[in-house]
Amino acid sequence: MISIMNRVQLKRSNILRMALAGSDSMDEGKGETFLLKAIKIGGVVALYWFISITMVFLNNYLLDSKDLDAPLFVTFYQCLVTVGLCYGMHLLSHLCPGVIDFPSVKFDLKVCRDVLPLSIVFIGMITFNNLCLKHVGVAFYTVGRSLSTVFNVLLSYVILKQTTSFYAILCCGIILGGFWLGVDQEGVAGSLSWTGVFFGVLASACVSLNAIFTKRVMPAVDGNIWKLSFYNNINACILFLPLILVFGEVGHLVHFSRLGDPTFWGMMTLGGVFGFAIGYVTGLQIKFTSPLTHNVSGTAKACAQTVIAVVYNQSSKSFLWWTSNLMVLGGSSAYTWVKGMEMKKVHIPQDESKEKLLGEKSDAGV
Repeated sequence: MISIMNRVQLKRSNILRMALAGSDSMDEGKGETFLLKAIKIGGVVALYWFISITMVFLNNYLLDSKDLDAPLFVTFYQCLVTVGLCYGMHLLSHLCPGVIDFPSVKFDLKVCRDVLPLSIVFIGMITFNNLCLKHVGVAFYTVGRSLSTVFNVLLSYVILKQTTSFYAILCCGIILGGFWLGVDQEGVAGSLSWTGVFFGVLASACVSLNAIFTKRVMPAVDGNIWKLSFYNNINACILFLPLILVFGEVGHLVHFSRLGDPTFWGMMTLGGVFGFAIGYVTGLQIKFTSPLTHNVSGTAKACAQTVIAVVYNQSSKSFLWWTSNLMVLGGSSAYTWVKGMEMKKVHIPQDESKEKLLGEKSDAGV
């Protein structure tokens, strides 16, 4: 396997580039007081929660429009915004080198070709993710998209021939149980969308494949996450165009009454900005805490997101419905803890364990 032979070393400096910090170290704040560190960490976690939750609700608003049934176009536009922001940050880093640190993102056709396999998976991931959100809503979104960890275990064995411990598999069983209980309770409430569940399962599978393919193509972009984002989104924009035509979304756009409305385009652009920003705040949270803490924060954020959605929609959910959410979130947290303990036992180097832990569990709320 290419990923095993090359063993992409997503070292701490590479991970933290996501936070525009170049090669900054985690140790740079050693002289700070405990209170100042706590305030910084609390601020970063709050920023991550705000951007991630807002992005989900904003995407739900855009995708749930009764007037515009064009989820592929919405996703395409957000990818286009990401490309523009990456290039804009590249220019700003040259104009303000002491203030903004961002890698060079000059277009290279060879790199585009190298990243293409990942881009195909990436398109599936963001498309199915948005389609799941469109059909199930924010409240059931966490459960509907909860099988990423299960697919991580399954695909790691099938593709990478990596085995998983009994306790990790037990955690996956809890997640599966929560998923099926959630589907059952949505059916009892009369709000179940099998289409949304289907897209959620596909999205979960693509999230896992995305993690595997990311490791494989990282050498093509010098291990830099922002370069990968730039080329990935360029490829996605190109590949989305024929899909938009094939699925007839051009006709929907032509007859859309708000096509010339600045407010609509402002919301669309804001969705793209938040999609770009989530990469920044994810790296920032990892920088100020750890990959394990980031995963725990993501799980807690997903729980808060579900509660906010239920309260906002003034929904009434059964005890078993809430139990399904707790099973999914509890199983995901337990899986993260088990993998962290296993890495410590086998003495995986710190930087390599960060890469592995980040690849093992995706943020269920994004």
